[in-house]
Amino acid sequence: MTNNCISWDSYFINICLLSALRSKDPYKKVGCVLVNSEKRIVGVGYNGMPQGRDDLFTWNKNGKLSSETKYPYVVHAEMNCLLNTTINDLSNCILYTSKFCCPECLKHIIQKGIKYIMYLEDPTDINSEDTKASLTMIQKLKIQVQKYSGPILIKI
Repeated sequence: MTNNCISWDSYFINICLLSALRSKDPYKKVGCVLVNSEKRIVGVGYNGMPQGRDDLFTWNKNGKLSSETKYPYVVHAEMNCLLNTTINDLSNCILYTSKFCCPECLKHIIQKGIKYIMYLEDPTDINSEDTKASLTMIQKLKIQVQKYSGPILIKI
């Protein structure tokens, strides 16, 4: 922080955390912000159920069947951010996210032409197949990914 002013990266990561507070997920709150080359926010998202349908699905993490859990229903923060964007050309944008991207979100991020991602939280399981798939795409497609290490001003 210089001259009592936080860096742009700190500003946008903390907006991710503020956005995550909108999530109704009792186990994991995730936020995402998409920023253009002029440091303007062009998309924001958080993890949640399909629009207007919070009351129709469970937030359970465990169940006998996958359909008894939240996982097949939750829209990830990154996906919501891409869906909520205000512009079409995202190729010069930076995606800030509070959590390392899963391969499903990463595929969509790549398809939109985004080549730079800053994230806050490492994957829960670095050895999982999902994490390996994300890391493979990042490496093979030369996506720039950086872990944020600056000040956190918002606690979730």
